[in-house]
Amino acid sequence: MDIATQAEIVLRNSDYETWPWTGASPAVTCFENARLIGFIYVFESTVTLLERWEQSQKTVLSRHAAALKAAGDKAWNVYSVFLSGGRDSSDRWALERIEENFNLTRKIARANVLTADDVEGALLPLITVRAQPVLAEANFESRLRSRLKEIPSVVLDAFLGDVDADEVARILGEGS
Repeated sequence: MDIATQAEIVLRNSDYETWPWTGASPAVTCFENARLIGFIYVFESTVTLLERWEQSQKTVLSRHAAALKAAGDKAWNVYSVFLSGGRDSSDRWALERIEENFNLTRKIARANVLTADDVEGALLPLITVRAQPVLAEANFESRLRSRLKEIPSVVLDAFLGDVDADEVARILGEGS
């Protein structure tokens, strides 16, 4: 899986503009919306991420310094996202230390990013909330009845049954 491409897809689905910057090795994916600016760095392994994240960030920020200064309030909301693919043992503690380092940018660091779900999970702090309710298992009639306890059961029976709207209205009128 191409982590950088998948990250662009996730961000674009959350209304970010994205573009690659090839002035770094590996290439960096830049992203921006009305609130923030950020850079995604993809490393081949966790070891490489841990060794190169700081210098990679400095290189990109130096190159984009003028644009960041011109960004106004967004310059206070710059993210660096460090991701690594491959199946290696991740040093969770070292990755947490990167995220706790607020020098220059806010940071997200994740290792063993192997699937599209992993990419989306890593980018959750940046993307819009998308609720995915489970509809197949819901018993809507019992849920509706439990929420409308103050309405007489004869009215609910009529409403949920095959009674036409005029008859339901008549029953409601009789109850008041």
